[in-house]
Amino acid sequence: MKTPLFAAIAAASLIPFAAQAQDDAASSSRIEPYVGVMGGVHNFDSETGEEGIPPVGYKGRMVEGVAGVNANVAGPLVLGVEGTASKGVSGDIDWEYGVAGRVGVKAGKDSMVFGKVGYKWVNFDALGPDSPDYHGTTYGAGVELSPTDMGLTQGKSNVRLRVQADTMGDFRSIRPMAGVVAKF
Repeated sequence: MKTPLFAAIAAASLIPFAAQAQDDAASSSRIEPYVGVMGGVHNFDSETGEEGIPPVGYKGRMVEGVAGVNANVAGPLVLGVEGTASKGVSGDIDWEYGVAGRVGVKAGKDSMVFGKVGYKWVNFDALGPDSPDYHGTTYGAGVELSPTDMGLTQGKSNVRLRVQADTMGDFRSIRPMAGVVAKF
């Protein structure tokens, strides 16, 4: 119970920095909440990692909802926090949920390259209805592409195409995802 609590506290600790950045009227910093929908797969190795997932090579296709907030803190530097909830639509995974902190660098008018680290919980259909949840640290990187930077719209756009890849625990899984996020 200590690890999930620590992950939630660490993610929440980024919020004061975001609020401070918003209050700084002299800078171009601003807060950007966002939501999105993504789809992809999660493939686990056939070896047991530190999170204790059985060594059978579980995998599954998923749909994921994501919600978060970014703060433009200095020049192109962006800090943020996000939460995710995923539902397995085929394969061995029932659901996943997690929280992560993000660091990104703006590229072009409104696109961004980012890295993230957080904590994720996973439940497997393959283990039955009363199976335990497995959990561990998650790491990832990705890119959000604005239609403006791709020449598809004039001015700024509130929609971004997002592609990312994550791993869990001691790098015994791969989780490529793609989708759309909308910022406010």
